[in-house]
Amino acid sequence: MSDEDHIRQRRARARRGRRPRSLLSVQSVAGQVLLLQLVLVVILVAATVAVLVLQARRTGIDATRDEVLSAGEAFANAPGTAEALDSPDPTAILQPRTEVARKRTGVDNIVVATTKGIRLTHRDPHQIGKHYVGPFRKAVRGKSFTHIVTDPLGLSVYAAVPVFRRDGSVAGIVSPEITVRNVNKEAGRQLPLLLGTAGGVLALAIGGSALVSRRLGRQTRGLGPVEMTRMYEHHDAVLHAVREGVLIVDDDGRLLLVNDEARRLLDLPRDAEQREITGLGLAPGITELLTQRRPVTDEVRMAGDRLLAVNVRPVDQPARATHIVATLRDTTELQALAGRAEVARERLQLLYEAGVRVGTTLDVERTAEELAEVAVPRFADFVTVELLEPVLRGEEAGEASTRMRRVAVRGVREGSPLYPAGELLPFAPSHPVATGVTTGRALLVPELAASQDWRAQDPEHARRLLDYGIHSLLSVPLQARGVVLGVADFWRADKEPFEESDLSFAQELTARAAVSIDNARRYTREHAMAITLQRSLLPSELPEQSAVEVAFRYLPAQAGVGGDWFDVIPLPGARVALVVGDVVGHGLHAAATMGRLRTAVQNFSALDLSPEELLAHLDELVTRIDQEHSSEGDGVAITGATCLYAIYNPASGQATMGRAGHPGPALVHPDGTVAFPDVPVSPPLGLGAGLPVETAELQLPADSRLVLYTDGLIESRDRDFDAGLGLLRDVLAHRDQSPEETCQAVISALLPARPGDDIALLVARTRTFAADQVADWDVPSDTTAVAPVRAACVRRLEAWGLGHLTFTTELIVSELVTNAIRYGAAPIGLRLLHDVNSLICEVSDASSTSPHLRRAATTDEGGRGLYLVAQLAQRWGTRYTARGKVIWTEQYLQESAAEPGAETEESLLEQWDDDAAL
Repeated sequence: MSDEDHIRQRRARARRGRRPRSLLSVQSVAGQVLLLQLVLVVILVAATVAVLVLQARRTGIDATRDEVLSAGEAFANAPGTAEALDSPDPTAILQPRTEVARKRTGVDNIVVATTKGIRLTHRDPHQIGKHYVGPFRKAVRGKSFTHIVTDPLGLSVYAAVPVFRRDGSVAGIVSPEITVRNVNKEAGRQLPLLLGTAGGVLALAIGGSALVSRRLGRQTRGLGPVEMTRMYEHHDAVLHAVREGVLIVDDDGRLLLVNDEARRLLDLPRDAEQREITGLGLAPGITELLTQRRPVTDEVRMAGDRLLAVNVRPVDQPARATHIVATLRDTTELQALAGRAEVARERLQLLYEAGVRVGTTLDVERTAEELAEVAVPRFADFVTVELLEPVLRGEEAGEASTRMRRVAVRGVREGSPLYPAGELLPFAPSHPVATGVTTGRALLVPELAASQDWRAQDPEHARRLLDYGIHSLLSVPLQARGVVLGVADFWRADKEPFEESDLSFAQELTARAAVSIDNARRYTREHAMAITLQRSLLPSELPEQSAVEVAFRYLPAQAGVGGDWFDVIPLPGARVALVVGDVVGHGLHAAATMGRLRTAVQNFSALDLSPEELLAHLDELVTRIDQEHSSEGDGVAITGATCLYAIYNPASGQATMGRAGHPGPALVHPDGTVAFPDVPVSPPLGLGAGLPVETAELQLPADSRLVLYTDGLIESRDRDFDAGLGLLRDVLAHRDQSPEETCQAVISALLPARPGDDIALLVARTRTFAADQVADWDVPSDTTAVAPVRAACVRRLEAWGLGHLTFTTELIVSELVTNAIRYGAAPIGLRLLHDVNSLICEVSDASSTSPHLRRAATTDEGGRGLYLVAQLAQRWGTRYTARGKVIWTEQYLQESAAEPGAETEESLLEQWDDDAAL
């Protein structure tokens, strides 16, 4: 039970048995202090009053001396005083004068005496003529003085002033007097003020003493001296009995109080109290906590061989300096446990960092390097990682093998004799690493020098490792989904050898890394498949055509292969189609989708569709594919893909283009000026909802550059679309650049440091046919016009130097023109185009009826014309226009291609032979 409990019980008994004792009772410490203060205050006030009275009296006597001396000198020097003394009856003259002077000056008596001391005047007439009592000889000699004497009037202050004749001799003596009763009148007038002031001071002193005593009474709880002494003894006993050190330090850094436990824990000398903390020879950590004066809770510090938990709290005291109270607990026994807890905390922190730092990329080798970087130097001094060969290629690991390739080496210092990264290491079956791989369990070799299986692999290499200081090995297989991918080897040279407790941590660390390595492996496989697929789907080289000079670039995003694509498709009539598209997303699915769209565009182009028709069909195809995937519940939607399709005709220099959600092209004129043509934009593919596609027709001069691109070139994380267009304009604004130079300049200027999207770039420089490369004729709707047209064609062929194609061209022209006259509608036209490698013949009419090729029977009179055309020409077909249709044929210019045609011509002519017809 504490002292306060005893006090509360005692007070409860007092309340039950008797009246409670006042806090100011003389039996309490507070009451005794109050009584002592009151006695001291009364004595001090009384002494002060006495001193003031004595001082006032002394001051009054001094003033009285001056007053009686002045009165005496005034009377002695008054006119007629000396003559009156020498007169026959001085009393008769001076007595009235002295009475008048006495009343005016306020003195009690004025005595005039002869030089022999006989009184001539006195307030009491009976005293006249009697001898003067008191010293006067000094005044007879001409010196004035004052003195205090006791006479019948009481204690009086006298003055003796000589009266001088004209010749300087003394004629008599004037002696005024004032009694003490009059002297003390002034002091009496001041006494009430003195007493009032003393009373006020006494009252204030008593009040202050009462307040101080009352506060002291509250602090001591009304205890008496005996009780206070007992409480102090109890507190002192408790202070020194507790098993926790207690210190109190003042603001100057001096030790005010220390208990026995603190002396023992800190090994303090017996005279430590009142000495500065810094001079006690304490451990630096303890001294810092005791002097820095900040709150501390359970901070652990070493003091010799002890581990102390220190708590520090400042104690604020009103109007006094701040002290600190410190407590110390001996936690030496917890040191080992704390050490293990710290190791566990550090390893948990390392596992957390491994989760953040390992697997930041989808690269197998880089992930292995990150594992090594995390483990060195906090867990091991050296780390090596070996992976199976199939894992590096992105393939499944298959059966565990002891042949692995080292992909990562990391150590606390360079120049270790460990095999470098890139080495293919065939481990012996008994080697610890091979044993761990084949069994799938981690293997601990605490002392490598004692491991014969490890040394047997390569004794010389093992000796170099031991000489280098490497002495302990922990080999942990890298396993994911139950499959061994490789092994992580942890080596120690400077640290203590590995223990069994290190196994679980190493397994947890490698398990996390193995998952990241397996993810990187799977990504590597998918990435390789996507690249292979994309390379097979994108054009490896562009087809030959004479309409444009083309250069291109394709750059995949950092995240992998995407769905950007491009194509250059030759069309009939020396025309060419330029295509650029973009599929949303990255990876294998995006590449496959891109291939499907590119194939669809090529097929639609084979039908010689206009841009608006082709984009409409493509939009319908995307919608149908997404609907099929949605109904089957698999696949990823491709809605949102974009495409720009342009057809350029070198004969007219005209380009017709349309776009579905794709960025518009850039046009560089021959003089270097750059424009962005206003091509109407339609919704992305799959979102058109059957709406018509609008197109734009541009007239392109020769040597113009048409630049098609995907949005990955323009937009990036730190650049918006408009800024990208401005930068593209600046790069393209140069004259006389080839398409290849243009591609290089654009990529160098606009390629982001870390591309987030694919980039496809297609640059085409236009060419146009010269006037002498094109021949046009308007054909009347009369069969008789066939012969003149055929003759005109022969003349033009001879002018072009194509005489070897005259016969076949005559047959083709005759058949196509005749069919147009018979089955078509006016107007009918014929055009020959002399291309670089081919001769193109086009017959147009206003009919939309398309002829069909068929094999005629032997009894048929017709039906052999188109068959003849198909055999004589390398290519032929039909395309529709806004005003009808065009039947076209294409013949190669090389004579080697015409020779087989000659044989074909003979065989075909035989079909018109009469004998054969029979």
